[in-house]
Amino acid sequence: MSKALRLSEKWFRRGLWLVALVFASFLIGLGGTIVGDLPKVEAPLQLDDFLDRNAAQALRAQVKEARQAEQEAQTALEQARLQHAKARSETQAERETFSNWLAARRATQRAEHDPEVIARTQALDALKAQERRAQQAVQAQDQALLDARQAAQAAQQRLGRLEQGGYEKMAAERRKVELRVFLYRLALTLPLLVAAGWLFAKKRKSTWWPFVWGFIFFAVFAFFVELVPYLPSYGGYVRYVVGIVVTALVGRYAILALNRYLERQKQAEALPEQERRKELGYDVALARLAKGVCPGCERLVDLKDGVTDFCPHCGIGLFDRCGACGTRKSAFARFCHACGAGAAPSGMASPGAAPAGAVPSGMPPAGAAPAGTPPHGAMPGAAGNR
Repeated sequence: MSKALRLSEKWFRRGLWLVALVFASFLIGLGGTIVGDLPKVEAPLQLDDFLDRNAAQALRAQVKEARQAEQEAQTALEQARLQHAKARSETQAERETFSNWLAARRATQRAEHDPEVIARTQALDALKAQERRAQQAVQAQDQALLDARQAAQAAQQRLGRLEQGGYEKMAAERRKVELRVFLYRLALTLPLLVAAGWLFAKKRKSTWWPFVWGFIFFAVFAFFVELVPYLPSYGGYVRYVVGIVVTALVGRYAILALNRYLERQKQAEALPEQERRKELGYDVALARLAKGVCPGCERLVDLKDGVTDFCPHCGIGLFDRCGACGTRKSAFARFCHACGAGAAPSGMASPGAAPAGAVPSGMPPAGAAPAGTPPHGAMPGAAGNR
C-alpha cells in the first residue's frame, strides 16, 4: 500500500507511528509502575504471625541463654587450658631441675643435702598437685561447655519444630497472597486487553489511529509481560490450562474470522462488476495490484504478461484502454499514464474498449463506400450492361 501513498503522506504516517510508539511507551511505564506496586496492597507476611508468640519467645530466650552460656564456657575453658598448660610447664621445669640436682647429689654423696632433697621433692609434689587441679578445671569447663551446647541444641530443635509449622502456614498464606495479587493484576490488565480488542476491531483505521495502536501495544505488553510471568504455577496445571484456553479462544476467533471473510468474498464475487468496484478503495486496489493479486478476490494473477485484462478467478476487469489515446492501462487508475486523460465517469472505461475515433475492425474508414458499392456517379447495373 505504501507505493500508492504520496511521499509526504508516507513521512506523516511514519511520524504518526512514532507517536503511537511513544504513547505506548508512556502507558507501559505507567502500567508497570502500577502493577509493580500492587503487591503493596497486601500486608507483608512474617513468621511470628503464624506461631504461638509466647512459646516462641520462651524458646528463643532459652536458645539465647544457652548460646550465652556456651560462649562463656568456651571462654572459661580457654582460660583453664592456659592455666593447665602453665602448671604443666612449671612442673616439667621443676622436674628437670630436680633431676639435675639429684644427679649432682649422687655424684657428691654429701649427707648434708638430704633435707634439701626432701624440700625439693615436696615442692615438686606441690607443683604436680597444682597441675592436677588445673587439669580438673579444664575437665570441668569441658563438661560445662558440653552441657551448654547440648542445651542450646535442644532448645534450637524445639524452636525449629515450632517454626517449621509456622513456615508451612506462611507458605500456604503466601500462595493465597500471590493468587490475590495475580487477580488484582488480572482485573487491571484484562479490561485493557478487551478494550484493545474492541479498538482493534472498530477503531484501528479511524482518525485517531496512532493513539488506538499505542493503547493496543500497551494492552498487549501489559497482559503478556506484566501479567503472564506472575501467573501462579501449581505444578504447571494453571499455566497449561490458561494456555489451552487462550489458544482455543484465539483459534476460534481466527476460524470465525476466516469463515466470515470467505463468505464476504463469495457474496462480493456474486455482485455485478460495477458494484464490486465501488466497494474497493483506491488505495486498497493499488496495494493488492502491487502484490500481484486480484483486487477483487485476492488470488494470484499474472499482471505482467501484457494480455490478461480480466481476472480468471472472479472475472473483474484489471486492464482497459484509455478513451483518449487507446493505451492499455490499469482499470483502477484514475488517470491514463500515457496521456493523463481522466478515467471514464463511471470510474473506469470498459476493458478492451477502443479509443475514441478508432475504427472498429472490419469497418471501412469514415467517408469510404462500403464494399460492393458502385463508384460515385456510376449507375447500378452498369457493369452488367457491359
